[in-house]
Parts: sequence; C-alpha cells; structure tokens
Amino acid sequence: MSSPQMRRADRMMPEEGTLETLAQGYSGRLATVSEDGFPYCIPLLYLWMSGELYVHTTSARGHLRANIEHERRVCFEIDEHEGVFDYGRFECDSGLAYRSVCLFGRIRIVEDSAIKQQFCEALMAKYGKPESERPKGFFPRIDVITVYAIAVERMTGKEQALPPLSEQWPAKDRTKTPKASLRADGH
Repeated sequence: MSSPQMRRADRMMPEEGTLETLAQGYSGRLATVSEDGFPYCIPLLYLWMSGELYVHTTSARGHLRANIEHERRVCFEIDEHEGVFDYGRFECDSGLAYRSVCLFGRIRIVEDSAIKQQFCEALMAKYGKPESERPKGFFPRIDVITVYAIAVERMTGKEQALPPLSEQWPAKDRTKTPKASLRADGH
C-alpha cells in the first residue's frame, strides 16, 4: 500500500494517542468504492478489538455490501473535536482543536458466531446503558446482522490541541497575514 507523507507532520499523534483515540471514539465513517468508481461513505458505531476494527450493519444486501464484494480495500475515519479557537485579528484566523484517526485496510465478513457474540457484547458494553434491567448477552437478531472486521494495513493519527488562553487571540496575535489591515468600513 502506498504511504503518502502526512503534510502536517507537526500534528502527527503518537501511536499511543492514536490507539487511545481509536478505542475511545464514539463513531466513525466507513468509505468504500463502488464498481463504477464512486466513493460511498457511511457513519457507523464501531469497536476496536484484538487489533482490528469491527462494524456491523443489517444483513440485507445494499450499497455497502455490493461495494465490499467488489473491492475489499476501505478507509475508516473517526474524529473528536475540542472546540474552535481564535489565533488572529481576522474572522478567518481560527483553528479547530481535534484528534482524528484514519485507517486503511481490507474488510471481511465475520462468519464465526462466537466472534459475532463477542462483538455484540462489547458493543453493548461501549454503547449500552449499564443500569438497564434488560437481559444481558442475549441477541435474538444476531443472525440478521452482518459483522465486518477491518484488518488494518496503515493507520495515522493527527491532533491539534486547544491552546491555553494565553496563546489565543487577543492575548497573542498569530494573524496569518500580518501586513493586512481592516477595510475602511472596519472589516
């Protein structure tokens, strides 16, 4: 797999932070490519288990399943934002504090019923309501879902921390166009 250089290497997240973000993230987007070459991207809840990323959908055949049957290479992205901050005098001098992970790999259907059960239990542990008095570990519709696993071939993490107030505008002016001045109307 080709590995283009990350343009903003200064924002590269260490592997430990990348794995932590991946484990704790809420949801992500799975991107596939159809037979006619068009990309398709859907939001999904996910789990990071045993060094692979797991997602699930209905077993009904649709766009996603057709794409996966055509091309197993996929991309999955998650991001978590911390907020927008100002760094300069102009409205466009703003930044986003965030953490994101992009992983690339090959997706497969999980056929093993024990792994599907483990997936469902872990999914409920991550997203369920622990105080619920409903029966635990019983998934009567487990046979009508498809669980997918992505074997990761490449993964990158990026982050931009929220700067302390002392590093934000107006305390510190980091305007990108320092010679620019406001127009006559004050803007």
